[in-house]
Amino acid sequence: KPISTLSVPLTPTLEETIARLIKLGFAETKAEVVRKALVRLAEEEAVNAVILSQKDARSGKVFEGDLASLMQKFS
Repeated sequence: KPISTLSVPLTPTLEETIARLIKLGFAETKAEVVRKALVRLAEEEAVNAVILSQKDARSGKVFEGDLASLMQKFS
């Protein structure tokens, strides 16, 4: 799988954070720190989506039926 490269400007504080994480053994390279951080962010977003869905379900914001007929109701 090809890997792309992305150039991102970082504040000195973020640079220090990355260096500290490498020193602590969180990752071996700056790129690995960023990749791991993005994975964790994606996981956090998925968890937040589940939590929001659970809150919506508890408050009665639930739709029942098949997707095609639900879509027609909102079209």
